[in-house]
Parts: sequence; C-alpha cells; structure tokens
Amino acid sequence: MKLNLIGLAFGIMFGGVLGASNLHEYDTIHSMLAFEELDVFFFMASAIAVSAPLLWLLERRGMKTPYGGELSLSRSKPERHHIKGGALFGIGWAIAGTCPAPALVMLSSGALLSLIAIPGIFIGLRIHERQQRNGLHVGDGEHRQFVTVSK
Repeated sequence: MKLNLIGLAFGIMFGGVLGASNLHEYDTIHSMLAFEELDVFFFMASAIAVSAPLLWLLERRGMKTPYGGELSLSRSKPERHHIKGGALFGIGWAIAGTCPAPALVMLSSGALLSLIAIPGIFIGLRIHERQQRNGLHVGDGEHRQFVTVSK
C-alpha cells in the first residue's frame, strides 16, 4: 500500500511536469515532430542523461527493487521488430499527438482528444494481450510471459 501511494505521488508530480511543459498539448507534439520545437527533445535527453547513469550505478552496486528483487536492466540488440514497433508507436504518436502519460494529463486538462486517445491505448494493450495468448507475440524473450491455456 505504501509503495502504491509513493507511486501515485510520483505519478502526480510527473503529470504536473508534463502539464507545465505543455507536453499534453497536441500542437506541442506536432511542432516537435516537425522539428520546429526542439526543447521537447532536450527535455527527453535530460531525462535520459539523469536516469541512465543513475540506473547503471544502482545496478552495479546490486541495489534491490522496492519489491526486493534484483535491479537488472534489459540489454538487447536492436532487431527488426524493435524498428517496426518504434515506427508504429511513432505513427500513433504523430496522429494522436500523445502517448500514455500525456494522454492522462490531456484528460485532466479537459482536452477532448483524450477521449479518443485513451480508449485507443487500451485497445492496443488488449490486442497485444491477445497476440501473446495466441503465440503471436514477438520479442526478445526476456519479458515474455508464458500463459497456459486449458482447453
């Protein structure tokens, strides 16, 4: 319960940062994708610049996750399905002007596009779940969950 409350607090703070930087605005995302507003790229780069070395250090020191598991970062070589998935995500991002976290900020700001984007996100998750169940899941095997289906 305590971890859920901490997660909720950090989620609210993250949503506040997204809202304050207008990353929930359709026009901001389109300006970024048209390379007219580069500050969004700098925002993402700063997040990577802070988190990557910190995660590397925590993993190297053998830190445990809040649930007691070993902190182990995924390392896989880029493959064709990564390119396809990235392209599909990028197309969806360009059309909707949002991705999951900013879509929730859009909803809280009253943007009507969120009423289309959020169900679309859940439909995509449902399709992915069905693919996994039917053995159509493509991945590096590292995060695959095996589901046994009794007939």
